[in-house]
Amino acid sequence: MKHTYYSILFAISLIFATSCQEQQKKMADLDPPIAKKVAKELTMHGDTRTDNYYWLNQREDQEVLDYLSAENDYYKGMTAHTEDFKKDLYEEMRGRIKEDDSSVPYKRRGYYYSTRYEEGYEYPIYGRFKDSLTAKEDIMFNCNELAKGHEFFNLRGINISPDNSMAAFAVDTISRRQYHIQIKNLKTGEIYPDKVDNTTGSSVWADDNKTLFYTKKDPVTLRSSHIYKHVLGTPADQDELIFHEADDTFSTYVYKTKSEKFIVIGSYSTLSSEFQILEASNPNGKFKIFSPRERELEYSIAHHGNDFYILTNKDGATNFKLMKTPDDNTNKDQWEDFITHREDVLLQDIDTFKDYYVLSERENGLNKIKIVRWDGADSYYIPFDNETYVALTSTNPEFDTEFLRFRYSAMTNPTSVIDFNMRTKEKEIKKEQEILGGKFDKANYRSERVWATARDGAEVAISLVYHKDTDPKAGGPLLQYAYGSYGSTVDPYFSSVRLSLLDRGFIFAVAHVRGSQYLGRPWYEDGKLLKKINTFTDFIDCSKFLIKSGYTSAAHLYASGGSAGGLLMGAIVNMAPELYNGVIASVPFVDVVTTMLDDSIPLTTGEYDEWGNPNDETYYQYMKSYSPYDNVEAKTYPNLYVTTGLHDSQVQYWEPAKWVAKLREYKTGDNLLFLDTNMDAGHGGASGRFESLKEYAKEYAFLLDLEGISQ
Repeated sequence: MKHTYYSILFAISLIFATSCQEQQKKMADLDPPIAKKVAKELTMHGDTRTDNYYWLNQREDQEVLDYLSAENDYYKGMTAHTEDFKKDLYEEMRGRIKEDDSSVPYKRRGYYYSTRYEEGYEYPIYGRFKDSLTAKEDIMFNCNELAKGHEFFNLRGINISPDNSMAAFAVDTISRRQYHIQIKNLKTGEIYPDKVDNTTGSSVWADDNKTLFYTKKDPVTLRSSHIYKHVLGTPADQDELIFHEADDTFSTYVYKTKSEKFIVIGSYSTLSSEFQILEASNPNGKFKIFSPRERELEYSIAHHGNDFYILTNKDGATNFKLMKTPDDNTNKDQWEDFITHREDVLLQDIDTFKDYYVLSERENGLNKIKIVRWDGADSYYIPFDNETYVALTSTNPEFDTEFLRFRYSAMTNPTSVIDFNMRTKEKEIKKEQEILGGKFDKANYRSERVWATARDGAEVAISLVYHKDTDPKAGGPLLQYAYGSYGSTVDPYFSSVRLSLLDRGFIFAVAHVRGSQYLGRPWYEDGKLLKKINTFTDFIDCSKFLIKSGYTSAAHLYASGGSAGGLLMGAIVNMAPELYNGVIASVPFVDVVTTMLDDSIPLTTGEYDEWGNPNDETYYQYMKSYSPYDNVEAKTYPNLYVTTGLHDSQVQYWEPAKWVAKLREYKTGDNLLFLDTNMDAGHGGASGRFESLKEYAKEYAFLLDLEGISQ
């Protein structure tokens, strides 16, 4: 029988697995940190839960910091034998990145805007060119200079004034997503003393070039709750409060329509939305309610000509439809159908241009882009011929143009930025992501989409990618990934980092479980609230399908997910630990009941429509039935690598810390359990394009080490 290199590699890995186990026995001399137990009784609806690790939620307590540091030291000690491999993986991943890279410039109000990186530097440089790309570059922000002296740095929300002379921008140096906004004069380079703290980072200029609207956060819950108006040159403490979102299940934001005629304040919860509008030429005017909020009525708005186009679920349009109303008469009673609801097509977005509108749709799990002339003279879909691709509209700020810019990638194809002529139907690839290192050839990889039957009969899609020399039915190593919440869909995108697994014989699989919108809005509705369990059982049933079909085996199946996907990881290791050899849970949301009962924790109240409100006993009992922390018990868990960030604002660090402490108390067997806390970062991990690769290198070294692969 003829064996490929990767088949041989897999066979050798089985031999190495034995020596790896012996090595792990030697490492057993390192004792894991054992968190002290301080019983905390939590009673609700007559039910008492005892939380022995509740004390870990004191971020400033030195004993807490010492425990996290001890866990970090244990992780480092137990993985010391992989240090060189981690470095090699990091260099390998970094070696694929074009370091002196730049984005495809886009044009707005006479300037071409671009983002570029210089070789050896972590952060982007934001620049622009007046009238032509051959003009001298005007550097607006060199983040490498601005980041000096900071362990973490993130600049976002660059917003150019209508006269092109100023840029509002926002910076976070803590990784808590609390940004301060400042204003830079792009002609002189001066940064004005105006400074607004504790914002979301985004802002909007009025037409007068001196009035700026922005969103502030609640300092405790971090909910986006207040819209303020700042006038250039005045102290921030004199800024006028324009709107307070009093309902703590809603958040708010502000933006300008693409037509630039209106400034819009949006309020949203999981199930409802509401907008207020004000002409941008009248910054001292009063915002007008577009249409009052109603429970379970969702809508978003786009402006064109003298009309608004409303993407909405009104009248039972589960997969959304498009409606139209005059911009001077916007109450929902005036809305008229423009594109009717379709049971089999999810309508996701609309982009407006002078002569065309562009619809972003999803049908049978696949992205579709439809071009339509306003006058009805032409209507067509951009053709795509793959089942594991991603096609999404990109930055399109220009109104009077016949070009649509979109991004295309597939699990085997690097991302391309494409300009598509909506009139001639010709396309120009402006840029395809370069994969350096001399080893990458897209022809070396294969992708496919398969369908697993869930226990209730639902068909769940799985997108797969692997090296052409890997036998997909040899039962080898496979990493299964999913998210499955908030209707967020993980599309089958390309990843240069992932090549480090594929080139070593791994298959990578995305399970499109319920809780996403992969198969439309009902797919999301069937994986939330009192149906959340479907997300977990879908993932498990996909795992069973992959094992039964020969793509992998329980000895070589791995799982990964982050945040709400980390909740998924916590649930599956409680429900079906025997299916997985190793699991990576990144910033995992695992203490569901306690968190959702604490409305002082950031984001809790806005989550009720996703998870349910445990102040209601029905939701309390349902959450408790799957909450990973509450369901830890004495059993053999898979090898686990758990990550968190001390400053995480989305999932507080103590959730994974408590979970690991409890797992240490209860788990049986000798499988690995690591908690790796980034003491300088938050939910998104390390800042900088290279530092984040070190986190991937840690994760991949964990997986590969379990397979006995060390180079």
